Amino acid sequence: MKVFEEKKDNIFKILSESISEGIVIVNEKQEIVASNDAASRMFGYTPDELLGENLSILIPREYKNTHPKQVGEFLKKSDPRQMGHGRDLYGQRKDGNVFPVEAGLNPFEIYGSKYVMALVTDISVRKKQEKEIIELNLYLEQKVEARTKELKQTIKELKEEVLKRKKAENKILESLRKERELNELKTKFLSLVSHEFKTPLSGILTSATLVGKYTETVHQEKREKHLRTIQNKVKYLNNILNDFLSIERLESGKATYKFDVFPLSKVVNEVIYNANMLLKDGQRINYPQNIDDILVNFDEKILELSLTNLINNAIKYSAEYTVIDVVVIPQKDSLSIKIIDQGMGIPEKEQKYVFNRYFRAENALLDQGTGIGLNIVKSHLENLDGTITFESEEGKGSTFTITFPTKNNTN
Repeated sequence: MKVFEEKKDNIFKILSESISEGIVIVNEKQEIVASNDAASRMFGYTPDELLGENLSILIPREYKNTHPKQVGEFLKKSDPRQMGHGRDLYGQRKDGNVFPVEAGLNPFEIYGSKYVMALVTDISVRKKQEKEIIELNLYLEQKVEARTKELKQTIKELKEEVLKRKKAENKILESLRKERELNELKTKFLSLVSHEFKTPLSGILTSATLVGKYTETVHQEKREKHLRTIQNKVKYLNNILNDFLSIERLESGKATYKFDVFPLSKVVNEVIYNANMLLKDGQRINYPQNIDDILVNFDEKILELSLTNLINNAIKYSAEYTVIDVVVIPQKDSLSIKIIDQGMGIPEKEQKYVFNRYFRAENALLDQGTGIGLNIVKSHLENLDGTITFESEEGKGSTFTITFPTKNNTN
């Protein structure tokens, strides 16, 4: 028996010297029968201290309950394997400190006895490095995330800056466009004023000159004719000046309105009476029906201005021997008035410009006019919660409709 033990010790000694890892060999009772210096140093024991001790002294407390069963099952299967595959393993030193390990288990049999040799490696340094790598990765991820946020913020700020620049650019372009339009309007205005004033002034001068030549009583009819011409031309110029003043008031925000309750027939009668003096040969205006009892609460001058403009346009752009209908449509809290003519109409391609200031349709360029009347009417009506719309077909006539509230909400 002594010879056997010596042989056994020699075998264990040879094995432990040939392997650099810590070696712990246990028998079937899980008693330590041998260990090398590396294992002793690793766990803080001398080789003699480990001999005969149960393997559990090298295992942390939280693993001691399950470890004997696992070793027992391993001895039954008797095949080499890596211990704790997929799990972290820990050993416990003599001083109670716990440290991470890797362990490879190798069963063997000598002289009829079964043993398990555990090759144990202290992986504290590796675990520390892994932890440092994990922490470094986490730091880098946080750094990347922070930089990404900064980059996103920078991109967002750049986008906002680009948007601001685009808005500023659009404002500049819009200002330039408006400036060009204004210059065009000024040029158009000067040309318009020159033409519209020159023609009636020439007529006034001619008529005034001719009146001075008719000194005899028999020339009274001719004198009256030229005097009427002078009156009409002066009235026309006065209307143009009033239109220009209206534009100035509208643009400067100085337009004021006065609401009164008045009969609709009062304004309609006055407008049609004045319009009758402008009628061409054979033209006539159909008076609206059943309006004597209609009272409205509105700005009387604006209503007169609107109807005068529309009826005068109907006369101007309609041929001789045509009819102009004035139709009144009462509603609950509003009133609509339609001016229907049989005139030249407005070309379809130009209808979208009808309410633009200084607009003159191509088929009406030879007729007198400033092209600002409809623009003024539309602006005034919209300021008073009213509307103006139209339908027109070239060569067949136009229908303009104004609609306005009959009750003043400010009262």
